[in-house]
Amino acid sequence: MSLTPELLLHGYSIGIFPMAEHRDDPELFWVDPKFRGVFPLDGFHISRSLTRRIRKSSYSISINRDFAGVVDGCADRADTWINAELRHLYQQLHLSGQAHSLEVWEEDVLVGGVYGVSLGAAFFGESMFSRRKDASKIALAYLVDRLRQTGFRLFDTQFLTAHLASLGAIEIPRTQYRHALEEAINASADFEAAVSQSPDAVIQRITQTS
Repeated sequence: MSLTPELLLHGYSIGIFPMAEHRDDPELFWVDPKFRGVFPLDGFHISRSLTRRIRKSSYSISINRDFAGVVDGCADRADTWINAELRHLYQQLHLSGQAHSLEVWEEDVLVGGVYGVSLGAAFFGESMFSRRKDASKIALAYLVDRLRQTGFRLFDTQFLTAHLASLGAIEIPRTQYRHALEEAINASADFEAAVSQSPDAVIQRITQTS
């Protein structure tokens, strides 16, 4: 199938999302999991070691500074579902303000990040990557904090992996997910709203709710 950004957003709004079998497969298919991975925004599990890592690392955090670089970082692996068409679609959504990235930098080198699509107060996390120890965990911590602070109600991770579960993600039935989705997309949030990204502020807010 050939997708437009509008059709892609409609899919998200009704609880489905597209994937390719691999990067060189031009075909896309819709996915509608029976059980959906979600991240409770008040349930991020921040370990002592991750807390120390955030406080002591020399990493800096940005949003929407290098969206294409984050998508390419996520696709830079042996097995990826991000083909050329999806990459182009996400870039179009980013240019229209409905797809966002959070980057982790070591000086001027992109070492980790996460990106996703926003619709109302729902954020659909697509993928993340890490080129340094704990960079993807740090990206998720900052992302969860930003979503909480800017009005989001639903953080969809699509599937539940062991890595995400260790950080607090859970799995819910499709019917429960769609109810939460309907409520979230009819609310409003602003991913780019000003939020303090100092390590101490992020850690304090996360530990108050986890």
